[in-house]
Formats: sequence, structure tokens, C-alpha cells
Amino acid sequence: MRPQELNLLMIFDAIMTEGAITRAADRLAMTQPAVSNALSRMRTAWGDELFVKDGRGIQPTAFARNLWSQIQTPLGALEDAVNPASFEPATANRTFRIAATDTFVEMVWGPLRQMIEREAPGINVYAVPVQSIESADILKDAEAELAISKYIRPESVIHSEHLLDPRYVVVMRPGHPLAKEALTLEQFIDADHLLVSLTGDVSGPTDQALQSIGKSRRIAMTVNNFHNVPSLLKQTDLICVAPSMVLEKEIFSQQLAVFEAPVELPLTPLSLLWHKRQDHDAGLRWLRSHIVRIIHERGKQHDALLSQCCRKGYCEDALRSARAQHHEARIEACTEVSAKAVPVGK
Repeated sequence: MRPQELNLLMIFDAIMTEGAITRAADRLAMTQPAVSNALSRMRTAWGDELFVKDGRGIQPTAFARNLWSQIQTPLGALEDAVNPASFEPATANRTFRIAATDTFVEMVWGPLRQMIEREAPGINVYAVPVQSIESADILKDAEAELAISKYIRPESVIHSEHLLDPRYVVVMRPGHPLAKEALTLEQFIDADHLLVSLTGDVSGPTDQALQSIGKSRRIAMTVNNFHNVPSLLKQTDLICVAPSMVLEKEIFSQQLAVFEAPVELPLTPLSLLWHKRQDHDAGLRWLRSHIVRIIHERGKQHDALLSQCCRKGYCEDALRSARAQHHEARIEACTEVSAKAVPVGK
């Protein structure tokens, strides 16, 4: 390959990564006209338009997408060979984009920012919206460097590290008729259920678990996010199966009663994902290690409190356990209601 062709590929990679000629020019420390001229040479050499206008931005053609999928890995290997990866947090100036849901933004961003202020003040972290089914595409298209997701499709180009297995619980208002005693399978089945459906489907893993034992439930209402769940449960007799972490504020402050599900639900492991082209990126490895540490610590704190609340039903017990184990991060949620010690489940 001639040097000028390799140079065009590097510029093409920058345009694909940034999704704009202006940002690609900034990335390459080139002028915008120079990048535009290089793009004209690419079109002539490769016989394809490569990019078409889409509003104020540009979209790659099918040829461009296919070409990019083939050159990303070898280009990354060449860059690593010529410029071995090095990363000094204290002096680094870099932006990382992480695809994550609101729950994980709330869980990770605060502790992560505190660490960055102490150790790496030049680091920026941007949140990118994501659904599990989109996480691989987001990484492949370089829209983000990391994704926190329950992504499970096998992909040779997507690497992962396990984070946690979310615990699913049954939640309802404290005054619900079923909140006065242990929740049986028959009571669970006979109740009116609220389902959180991100895709619009009216069934989920709970329904699959019930079907496996010849049972079914009534989905009386659906919503497309968890934000509306607490309000709906507080003013109705609906019950909901949900990841406890999503509703931990309402659970630990006793705004919602919490029960273990009376049916065995399948695990939905959550992982930290990245594209294999960035396996040797020292900066990304540094960031990954901190995200994994933060989530593991928060997961242990959450599980300790949830086990106390589910087993004995008193927030005071959970508060005492948290103090004993130095779980300061979760104490505040219980403090305001600890004097009441109202049962939330058995």
C-alpha cells in the first residue's frame, strides 16, 4: 500500500468515527478544506460517494460502512505498533463516551466524577442513551467507547466483563392488600400487574417463568420506562416485578413494599462492553477498572440492605446493618423513616 493510500484510510477512519468533517479535522489536527480535499480523492480512488448529506450532518453509504468494518482492526493494530499506548491520568486530556441507562448513570457518575476530580481532572465523561439491543451497534459505530448493558448476543468483535446480576423483586404500595403478609404464588398470579416494556411487548421474563410451570398473570397496564413506576404503584393496587436497583430509593425509604418473587426468574447478567479494537487502549482500561470497582461496591451495599428489608421488613434493621458494615452511601435513604419502623414485607 502506498503512503498516500494509508493516509486516506486514516482520514476516512476519522470521518467515520466523528460523523462530521469538521470534527474529523479537529481530531487529525488538519484544516476542514484539507479533509474535504482528501474526501474528494477517496471518492475518485474508490469509486463511491462514501458520504451523503443528512440535514446538517452526513451519513455513510453502504460501501463506506463495509469498508470501515474491514479497516478498523488493522488500523488500530498499526497505531498501537507505531505509538504504544500510554496513559497518565493526572495529565491526560481526553473524553470518554459511555452508553448507559439512567439507573447506571445515577449509580456510577457521582463516584466516578469524585475520583476524576482527585486523580484525572482533564478527563470528560459523556453519557450516551442506550437500549440493550443497540449496545453492540453503538460500539461498532464508535458512538461510544463503553456500554453498560445486558447484551447477550455472541459477537467476536465485542468484548465484555461481568458486572452484576440484578435482583428482581415484587413491589407495591405499603397499604396494598397483599402487603400485609408473605406473598404467595397464587396471590401473585391473581394480582393486577404493571409491566415495564421498553420494546412495547406485553410479556417478559416473568411471563416465561410462569409459563414454564403452567401459570399466567394479567398484565393490566404497561409503561415504557421505570420513572413512572413509583407514582403508579403508590396510587393503585397494581404490583410490579422490577430490578431492585432501579427502585432502591423508594424501597429503602419505605415508599414501596418489597417482596421476593414467588417464582424463580431467569438471571439477566449485566456487563461492561467494549469493541476489541480498543483492547490495548490504556486509558479505556483505566476507566473500565474504576467503573467495575464502583458497580461492584454499590452492588454489595445494595444487596446487603435489600436482604435485610426483604427478610425482616424493617428499614431500621437495614439501617443498623448498614452502619455495622460502613455502608454510608445507602444510610441516608433509611434515616428519614427509621423511627417509624413500618413493616414492608416478610
